[in-house]
Amino acid sequence: MSEEIRSRLDQNLRAVRERITSACQRANRSPETVTLVAVTKYAEMEWVQELVNLGLADLGESRPQQLVSRAKQLPENLRWHMIGHLQRNKAEDLLPKVSLIHSVDSLRLFSHLAKLGTTLTHPPRILLEVNVSGETSKDGFDVQELFSVWPQMTTCESVQIAGLMTMAPLDDNPEVARGVFRRLRECRDQLRTESAGRCPLNELSMGMSGDFEVGIEEGATIVRVGSRLFEGLTPRQ
Repeated sequence: MSEEIRSRLDQNLRAVRERITSACQRANRSPETVTLVAVTKYAEMEWVQELVNLGLADLGESRPQQLVSRAKQLPENLRWHMIGHLQRNKAEDLLPKVSLIHSVDSLRLFSHLAKLGTTLTHPPRILLEVNVSGETSKDGFDVQELFSVWPQMTTCESVQIAGLMTMAPLDDNPEVARGVFRRLRECRDQLRTESAGRCPLNELSMGMSGDFEVGIEEGATIVRVGSRLFEGLTPRQ
């Protein structure tokens, strides 16, 4: 890897971390409460390795096969996040490699993971994906649907429901996302109350390269950043 690429990655990572810190200050939060997940879907493997060298320990992939493949090539102590749509037939191979699945978008997938979880030493750790914006192009539970199946989910012991995830509408103005993120936090608070403390739902995964600062201001504990980390770099053809 050239020194130019290494320097660019270092600068990009510093810039993103500075923006996380600034957003946390505005929200009266500690930066330690926010996990930066590097979305590596379109990144060259050497770029990913350099981010690891720079201290990033949380990596996100949207394709199960690529996650499993890359996890085999990098240190075992990294935390891999499955952030894309997960088909049930891909789940069994994925579970040994993944620390957190962000995209559990249906009761059918949840039930399948629960069944697989009965065979594992540690239950799968998941986030429930909620389609807060109501866009037909997005996956995830409808808010009303989630509340209707919530009592059933909270009785399951073979899956750990760590929190919720959502995606805001694509827009050049990050403020468009604020209402969606705020609604997810409110939804989390309601579900937490209904579970009478059994599911604290500590994690909120919301915010990507274009709107992660708004996500943090509205309570995100996990932000998923890709293009900001690899800005200025061109993948090989």
